[in-house]
Amino acid sequence: MSVPSVSAPAAGRSIELVLLAFAAVLTTGALVLVEANQEQELTRTLLYLGLAYLGLLTVAHLVVRKLAPHADPLILPCAALLNGLGLVMIHRVDLARADRATQLGTGAPQLFAGRQVAWTAIAILLFIGVLWFVKDHRVLSRYGYTMGFAGLVLIMLPGVLPASISEVNGAKIWLRLSIFSIQPGEFAKVLLMVFFSALLISKRELFTTAGRNFLGMELPRPRDLGPLLAAWLISVGVLALEKDLGSSLLYFGILLVLLYAATERVSWLVIGLAASGLAAFLGYQLFGHVRSRIEVWLDPFADFDGAGYQLGQALFGLGTGGVGGTGLGAGRPELVPLAWSDFIVSSIGEELGLIGMAAMLVIYLVLVTRGLRSALAVRDSFGKLLATGLSFGLALQVFLVIGGVTRLIPLTGLTVPFLSAGGSALVANYAIVALLLRISNAARNPASARPATPKPPLAQANTELVDNT
Repeated sequence: MSVPSVSAPAAGRSIELVLLAFAAVLTTGALVLVEANQEQELTRTLLYLGLAYLGLLTVAHLVVRKLAPHADPLILPCAALLNGLGLVMIHRVDLARADRATQLGTGAPQLFAGRQVAWTAIAILLFIGVLWFVKDHRVLSRYGYTMGFAGLVLIMLPGVLPASISEVNGAKIWLRLSIFSIQPGEFAKVLLMVFFSALLISKRELFTTAGRNFLGMELPRPRDLGPLLAAWLISVGVLALEKDLGSSLLYFGILLVLLYAATERVSWLVIGLAASGLAAFLGYQLFGHVRSRIEVWLDPFADFDGAGYQLGQALFGLGTGGVGGTGLGAGRPELVPLAWSDFIVSSIGEELGLIGMAAMLVIYLVLVTRGLRSALAVRDSFGKLLATGLSFGLALQVFLVIGGVTRLIPLTGLTVPFLSAGGSALVANYAIVALLLRISNAARNPASARPATPKPPLAQANTELVDNT
């Protein structure tokens, strides 16, 4: 009677376990290649990193098997494989920077691989917490406005704090504490997606109200543009106060796509893109940091020893890697500033080549596609919008980062999800994975596994007239 409800999740979790084992083997093998080529020997660090990574994956799988047995079996392995690839490249750059410091006779640099493992452990704890406390993703819609307010506070907090505790490399997006630093905007991103989804569902009729017809499009009424205008002002405020072009584009882009998904009207996209163009023009005219990034984008070699050095070195690294790459441990990615963080894509492109970058993009494509598939399959409208926003947010962030590194678009200052070194982004992205797993669990849960709607007591039952003639 319950064979489908038992066998389906078991099969899905078995697939997930096999894929996680593959990710662990691939990551460990890559770490071995890095140390063999860089150190000419295998150190204990390799053992520590490999065992920690394997242990964290095991814990995550067991939690999903217990708390979300029907969840999509590909979402967690994709995130884990990207996390493992990032750990490999961070360790590789650590070794190169340490070797370079030894040759130059300078002090030992700060290493990030061990910190990345520690942040991964924290991320897995939050991942477990989300799955444990969010039994039903629809409950989040009740707290949409609260989460929206909290998200706005987190966004604006670094902008109003003194630069001494909020500014790093010209961007005021940090909250630097005595022990560690976090980026509040990474968590605000998740909170705002919940808020946007809840708002659009509760006000759907407002946003689909017919307005004027122009060039075959039904334009919304001016009084219905309030949420879009508010999001536009927030994005411009982030750009002005915090000098954070990437987050500004990300927030506005997510809301724009959610508006289109909720209303299915192209007019929202047209108005949003026009507003984005206006914001870009104003930003170029008013803000020096925006103008500097656009000038570097147009010609990074005009000021190669200054503002264009980072992008120029990254382009040289990508050109050196070519199609097949130089091989793990055989390149010079440490010559690119922030090669373990903002520019980790250039490190991958140099040592794994175009083939490696294409494989990395395929993993992201699978992750985003499975998230969107869950959005299509889930039955409630809030879950559909939330899964769409979470999936598109990952896709847009990957595009903004890789487009900036390859000089397709100006640099935005964002980091690549799961790959780049850093705690806040990694923790927030694992929270996104947990929410996608929760939504996919609801979408894939067979009807026999869902509890039946309880019947009301006889005293509260409605009276029915039956004609027996």
